[in-house]
Amino acid sequence: MTTHTARPIEPMALKELRTADDADRPMVPVTDEEGGSPLRCCLRHSEPGESIALVSYAPLRRWAAETGADPGPYDEQGPVFIHPQECPGFEGEGVPFTHSHRTVRRYSTDGRILGGRLVERTDALEAAFTEAFADPEVALVHVRAVEYGCFLYEVRRG
Repeated sequence: MTTHTARPIEPMALKELRTADDADRPMVPVTDEEGGSPLRCCLRHSEPGESIALVSYAPLRRWAAETGADPGPYDEQGPVFIHPQECPGFEGEGVPFTHSHRTVRRYSTDGRILGGRLVERTDALEAAFTEAFADPEVALVHVRAVEYGCFLYEVRRG
């Protein structure tokens, strides 16, 4: 039974990223000939021939702006794939992108890293979230790909 839900990039942030990304570069749409790129706007893989864009995204910075946290040196930005136009967003529940090893990185309310966990089996993500949120200091977690360290999605308390 799934008790945690992945959070795609928020619609307002997507609107901003489609103009200029978090590194202040304009979005450049491309055709994904092969498909399979992990889209952070709708939390699914792209289809062959679909239009996508690779943009720089700073998830912790954006969360900190909402909450007043100061992540200091933990603020980072990295590449994410999005649709270059509005899309339906995440239409599922639970957690996507479970086909490979993942890192569940924990953050405190002030934006500091509290540790993380390597998740080697897809059925272990829920347990990693439950373990993370059992610590009252954990405000949110980021799920990242092990291969490149890319941000995949966020899960928040509650």
